[in-house]
Amino acid sequence: MTMSTWGRVGVSLTALAVVAGVAGCQSDDSDTKRTGGSAANGGEPQSRSAVTEVLTAAYEKTAAAKSAKVSMTMSMPAGAAGAAGGGEMEMAGVMGWDPMVMDMTMTGSMMQAEPDAPDKIRMVWVENAMYMDMGAEAAKDMDGKRWMKLDLAAAAEASGDPAAASELTGGMENMNQDPAQQLALLLDSPNVKHVGSEKVDGVDAQHYKGTLTVAEMVESNESLDVLSAKERKDLLAGIDKSGIEGYDIEVWVNEDDYPVKMDVGMDSPQGAMKMSARYSDYGAKASVQTPPAGDTVDLFEMLGDLGGEAGAGADDSGI
Repeated sequence: MTMSTWGRVGVSLTALAVVAGVAGCQSDDSDTKRTGGSAANGGEPQSRSAVTEVLTAAYEKTAAAKSAKVSMTMSMPAGAAGAAGGGEMEMAGVMGWDPMVMDMTMTGSMMQAEPDAPDKIRMVWVENAMYMDMGAEAAKDMDGKRWMKLDLAAAAEASGDPAAASELTGGMENMNQDPAQQLALLLDSPNVKHVGSEKVDGVDAQHYKGTLTVAEMVESNESLDVLSAKERKDLLAGIDKSGIEGYDIEVWVNEDDYPVKMDVGMDSPQGAMKMSARYSDYGAKASVQTPPAGDTVDLFEMLGDLGGEAGAGADDSGI
């Protein structure tokens, strides 16, 4: 494999760390029961009960929609979530939840960490795996196959260490989830409040914000219920070691009770990590197909094969 292709692989691993944060901790929203109706959207600050009513209504409608068009910007400092040089990444396309699927195009300075990196990469997420179109040049070094498969679940299972898996995604699995799950998390914030009435892209919306500590985030994250007490303790220890203390969540809800914008922030020793997403066309069809197997290379299998070849070479040399 040429160095230019390895450069593309490096970009892909950065994207894996980022996108895994978007998809890595999804839960089946239909299993969560929340009740409540819409509150009047006035200009005055709302009471805590009114805030809960509005956000619960938004949660229910968003969970039922199961999909939306999304444009997202992520920024992170060097060294965070695998982003060696830091920078920004923009993503635009369609996202579905319950089940989790995505079909997006990624651009931005983070994609240019390597000199031979493509200007943009199409990314498909389906069945808990990410597929990236590496382009025609990379295909020349991959037996003509232009799609690369990146399976985070397989990597986490192979490691047997949930804390290590969390380090792979830089804790981003807790800052980037589907909009319904973000609303559920915001409802669990002990200090959620109504900021006021604002416009987002010309649309009237109500602005809400809250914070969660790492412990509160883990407690609220239903997808982590599968962890044993020891695994949960190890996960918290790993995040604590990373220096992450908590998360800031903000959401803007329109008059139809749908979130039109969400911001999530997280401070780390390397600096602030931020995600800002805009949602539209709730219920838009999210028909995402797995790329053809004959046109796909599995990254972890490829790395395993290369490791085996290196070991065989050492044996042949008599070392």
